[in-house]
Amino acid sequence: REEVATISEPSDDDAIEKASENKTATCQDPDSKPTVKKKRKQPTECFLNQPEEKQESTVKAKKRKKKKISDVLQKSAPKPGVPADLQNLLAQHFGESRSVIEREELQLSDSCFLPTNDLTHSFSSYLKEICPKWAKLRRNHKEKKSVVMLVLCSSALRSLELIKSMTSFKGDCRVLKLFAKHIKIKEQMNMLEKGVFHIGVGTPGRVKALVEQDALCLNSMKYMILDWNWRDQKLRRMVDIPEIKKETIDLLEKSIIKLCRDGSVKLGLF
Repeated sequence: REEVATISEPSDDDAIEKASENKTATCQDPDSKPTVKKKRKQPTECFLNQPEEKQESTVKAKKRKKKKISDVLQKSAPKPGVPADLQNLLAQHFGESRSVIEREELQLSDSCFLPTNDLTHSFSSYLKEICPKWAKLRRNHKEKKSVVMLVLCSSALRSLELIKSMTSFKGDCRVLKLFAKHIKIKEQMNMLEKGVFHIGVGTPGRVKALVEQDALCLNSMKYMILDWNWRDQKLRRMVDIPEIKKETIDLLEKSIIKLCRDGSVKLGLF
């Protein structure tokens, strides 16, 4: 009896061992799904950023290489305008669209031009040099709807600057503003019809419009000055601005060139 009692009462060690066996059996149950351990992805080096940066820098470099007209003009040193410059401008504009005879009719001899500006003159000193008999011309001018001198520039603001800078030259003669900003064309037409003006300063577009409407007659004109060398904030001359360039050439072709070839008008490149 004592032996049976001893067997029926397991020891602590047997209980622990049995519990571990049951645990093992439970883990090895065929119906239970085996636990799958997820494999951690090993970090790999990525080289995508480097080519993208190179590609972006290449695109930026290409964009920078594209030259603007202001970049070209900034590197070019200012030089006096000469008759050949205007001749080349006309030749490039018309190109092959005109016949040989028509192109010859647009050519001007050097005698049609006033002395060139050597870039040392102010506007007043330049006008005094090219027009020493201005006082006499001003006194003899009595005709309405006309001017003795016509000055063409690229903008209304530049026109006002030139009018202020010619104070010592113009004396007491009357100057008419010939640009579109803040001034209606009918007002300019009325002023030309009622009064006598000696100098007109303005833009090619407004001057051309007045000539086409017979409000401004150029037959009494003696001098035409192009503001050739001045550059705006973008370093563009008046012939570098497409609209101003076209209107200037149209005015030259339709009215000025014929007067120059006849010897009644002299051209100046300031």
